[in-house]
Amino acid sequence: MTRIIKRISPVINAVIAITFGVIVLLGYFTSSFGLAGLRIVIMQVAVLLAGVAVFIGIINLLSVHFQKIRQRKTGAVNSVILLVAFMITFLVVLVATPDSADGFQKILGSMKEILLNGILVSAEVSLLAILAVTLLFAGVRMLRWRIDLRTVLFLVTAQLVLATVGPWPWIGQLPFGNLIQVIAAGGARGILLGVALGTLTTGLRILFGTDRPYGGK
Repeated sequence: MTRIIKRISPVINAVIAITFGVIVLLGYFTSSFGLAGLRIVIMQVAVLLAGVAVFIGIINLLSVHFQKIRQRKTGAVNSVILLVAFMITFLVVLVATPDSADGFQKILGSMKEILLNGILVSAEVSLLAILAVTLLFAGVRMLRWRIDLRTVLFLVTAQLVLATVGPWPWIGQLPFGNLIQVIAAGGARGILLGVALGTLTTGLRILFGTDRPYGGK
């Protein structure tokens, strides 16, 4: 019986995934047979399931760090900092009421602004700065094993974009900064188009049953 279930289960998963995928896809092009409304319901259920998955992931993250603190493993201090920061942020965002006249609520609102703008935004900016430096470093290392026109063009473009992001001391903004920003925006749009095409291709492969990330082979 167990072997039969193991053989049938991937087929059932594939049929369910393909059926709902086709319904959602058709719901974007036609409203016949109630497909548009059914598509919205399926998308809402999918968003709800994604939210539940994120919630379970957060609970698992907190559980792992709590176990590390209880067992006094290496890095337990970092786990304590993470748990304390998480609880403070969660409570402040949950309790704070925007535009409240109450003094306590104003204090919580100020703490919320500090947590979001002073810490989270600063951390995101730092990660983006590290990403820019890492990309430039990876491009320089490319010259050690691959020297061609595309590599040189990538490095020159990256250096020009980094040079025109902000004003220079005693010089100000470089005169060709707008042109470089247009080139950078074109590259970003190209990356987004590539992501969109990759997502579309992956979705079509799942619809046709070629890829089965839901448990099949």
